[in-house]
Amino acid sequence: MKTLISTLALGAALLSANASACPEYLNNSMRKLASKEVINFCEAYAGKPMLIVNTASNCGYTPQFDGLEKLHKEYESKGLVVIGFSSDTFFQEENDEGDAATVCYEKYDVSFPVMATSPVRGGKANPVFKGLGEAKGYPTWNFNKYLVDAQGNVVEHFGSNVGPDDPKLISGIEGVL
Repeated sequence: MKTLISTLALGAALLSANASACPEYLNNSMRKLASKEVINFCEAYAGKPMLIVNTASNCGYTPQFDGLEKLHKEYESKGLVVIGFSSDTFFQEENDEGDAATVCYEKYDVSFPVMATSPVRGGKANPVFKGLGEAKGYPTWNFNKYLVDAQGNVVEHFGSNVGPDDPKLISGIEGVL
């Protein structure tokens, strides 16, 4: 009986440690674009490095979806999670969420998760981008990329002009895997 109690106590401690290991900015749930599915980032991606990107459907950088999808396919088996955050902060996202989803999922054939449209800077920034912005600076335009390590530390922030195939970004990704 004493062994059982010790085992249960150890299990509870491990669960508690795991929950507290997730940074506050990731301990949030958000809805996927044009879906009812909600993702809690800590539950879904704990212990995995992430590339988090603010996206928009009508931006000159929108073709970066192709390269982001390529990164997703190339590095997913190694543990990387690519997550898009649809945003109209810079007034270049479709007004209709279904239209934004069409751009992501049909035009660019994106298979990584893209979250429902939300602000990514300022006082109304969603909690994930509030944490990213406080750690490494808020995005100044669409398609800013934030590299987050497996512990949830924001390692690096890349601007819009750093494409998905840029050697600096690739090196950063390989560094957190």
